[in-house]
Amino acid sequence: MRTRLAIKIHAFLEQRFPERRVFLKSDSDTRFIRLKSETQIVAFAGATVFVAWTIVATAILLMDSIGSGNFREQAKRDQATYQERLNAISAERDARAEEAVAAQRRFNAALAQISVMQSELLESETRRRELETGIEVIQTTLRATMKQRESAREALAALKEESGENNAAHLAAAELPAQMTFMAQALERTAQQRDKIHSDAQSALEARAELELEIKLMQERNDQIFRQLEEAMTVSVEPLDKMFRAAGMPTDSILEQVRRGYSGQGGPLTPLSFSTRGEEPSADEIRANNLLQQMDQLNLYRIAAERAPFANPVRAAVRFTSGYGYRRDPKTGGKRMHNGSDFAGKHGTDIYATADGVVTHAGWESGFGKLVKIRHDFGIETLYAHNSQINVKVGQRVSRGDHIADMGSTGRSTGTHLHYEVHVNGRPVNPMTYIKAARNVF
Repeated sequence: MRTRLAIKIHAFLEQRFPERRVFLKSDSDTRFIRLKSETQIVAFAGATVFVAWTIVATAILLMDSIGSGNFREQAKRDQATYQERLNAISAERDARAEEAVAAQRRFNAALAQISVMQSELLESETRRRELETGIEVIQTTLRATMKQRESAREALAALKEESGENNAAHLAAAELPAQMTFMAQALERTAQQRDKIHSDAQSALEARAELELEIKLMQERNDQIFRQLEEAMTVSVEPLDKMFRAAGMPTDSILEQVRRGYSGQGGPLTPLSFSTRGEEPSADEIRANNLLQQMDQLNLYRIAAERAPFANPVRAAVRFTSGYGYRRDPKTGGKRMHNGSDFAGKHGTDIYATADGVVTHAGWESGFGKLVKIRHDFGIETLYAHNSQINVKVGQRVSRGDHIADMGSTGRSTGTHLHYEVHVNGRPVNPMTYIKAARNVF
């Protein structure tokens, strides 16, 4: 059965690929090479496979060339877009910095106005009390003078009645001119005193009206100052409160912690004291106390902001290469957690502390290379890894914006970059949460 099938296949191949002979002739001999049908089929198949492989390989090379060209163009476009975005962010950061400086100037001006306002309020209160005392004295003197005038009038009327009814008394009075002259002079002096007191009372009333007008104008001016200060406090406090809430930080507990750390008192910004005479505080005193409380809250926010990592660790032009979260491991192909943010830049780029704190580590650590750790308030710690040089030492206290290291590629790193982490109570969190929260504030 197999022989018949082989014979049929051989016959079919003989029809398509007949046996051929290739003669090789030399000077003394002639030889030939016999090419069977199977040999021709194998050669044909090999040639076909080679040609097909050549076509496919050429097509792949052409596609890779075209694709790499498109990829390079896309990379150039992405780089240009990123650079434009980086320039826009830099311009926005500069604008926010200018706004912060302007807000600080407004704040200083508000402090100066508050001091002037306190002085004016105290002076006006003193003048008001002096005028009230003077008016009371004048009124008492005027009432006493009026009583004396009425008594003099009654005495004069009695004398006239006695002179009309008793002619003898009139003659006796005529005989005593010295007494009548004394009485007339006394009445004249009383009338002059009455006129003087009346004139003084009129002048006091006019002075009181002028003082009331001055007090009213001063109250309007103080009300305008209060409105400006209240608006300035609202504009200054609300962005800071939103910044802390956007970062997920409880503002009440943070402000209370800062207040406990800065509990000393003194200076000109003390609350206005209430009256010692049992009177209720005035509306201006209540508003002034509220403003002082808001200023104290603003100062607490400012102190807390210095101690939380709201700043950017790199100020130069860098590229954001990797964010917080899971990413694919190129060696194993699996996913692993990336606990920070990577900023790629030039070798030696300055790296800055993002908040006030104390350096707890400054040296080599496996995987991180040259590493700097800074412990901050509120249970926060920041890490700066893969540095080429470290400029701080353990135990050193640093402030936000201090130059602590230079960017490098030490440890487990594929290129020059900064690996930046933020830990809260020992657990890593997304550092960009703090940086983005402060983007429109500082």
